[in-house]
Amino acid sequence: MSIRYTFGGDEHLFIECSEEMSLEAFFTSLSMATGVRESGIKGVTEICPANASFQIKFNPDIIHPDDILREVKSIEGAASKAEPVIKTRIVEIPVFYNDPWTHETLMRFRERHQDPAGTDLDYAARINNFGSVDDFVAAHSGSPWFVSMVGFVAGLPFMYQMVERQRQIQVPKYLRPRTDTPRLTVGHGGCFGCIYSVRGAGGYQMFGITPMPIFDPTQTTSYLRDFMVFFRPGDIVKFKPTGRDAYDQAVEDVDKGRFAPPIREVSFDLREFQKDIDGYNATLEGMLNGH
Repeated sequence: MSIRYTFGGDEHLFIECSEEMSLEAFFTSLSMATGVRESGIKGVTEICPANASFQIKFNPDIIHPDDILREVKSIEGAASKAEPVIKTRIVEIPVFYNDPWTHETLMRFRERHQDPAGTDLDYAARINNFGSVDDFVAAHSGSPWFVSMVGFVAGLPFMYQMVERQRQIQVPKYLRPRTDTPRLTVGHGGCFGCIYSVRGAGGYQMFGITPMPIFDPTQTTSYLRDFMVFFRPGDIVKFKPTGRDAYDQAVEDVDKGRFAPPIREVSFDLREFQKDIDGYNATLEGMLNGH
């Protein structure tokens, strides 16, 4: 589809780059949002990127809606010629799959689920044609995930699995949302993974939990002292399955200020990724492990 522009009230311009999510649509959205930010258009007060779109808030007393529309459309032309390469980072996130806390929660809400007789992991493995939950966990943690959006709830990342479309894990949300989800639950809805940054309501399937805080408004967590939100769009996430002992140790390390998530700065080239997805992912993982 061609890029669609829509005004929201007197102060917002919504730019929809695609009706469906893809890394190509994300790169178009990110490139345009970056172009708007770098252009310094007078009157722009906020830019909010999403999976395949972004929204601009502007002051109509400073810039007329027709003028901002014209400015952004000119940036669209430049963005279409930009190389699909970004400087970003890859981070390893430990996950305790099939943990007792999400298990207790999902059992409390079975009447809201498509498969009341099983668990979220059982259901996800079955409908994605995996032979076992272990096979499903291996697939979930075996490839990296691209953070395409942060928000909806403060600090919550939406993540897109970096494999061919036919291999992407897809699981519908609960039939009715839960009123409770443990903080730091690793969830999935549709084609998107997420990590619940805070405890609260939710409808995504629950696969496990991470010991690593990703949102801290007090900024007392050692690696969140500079900014309360850990993730940013463009981050690449690699999940690392962990057991109860390692989970407990990580929680203790976080509490004592000695937990440091493995992070490497990388350059991501969409064209090279598309040429050899598994090979490119292996290279990224090698960078994370220092190879």
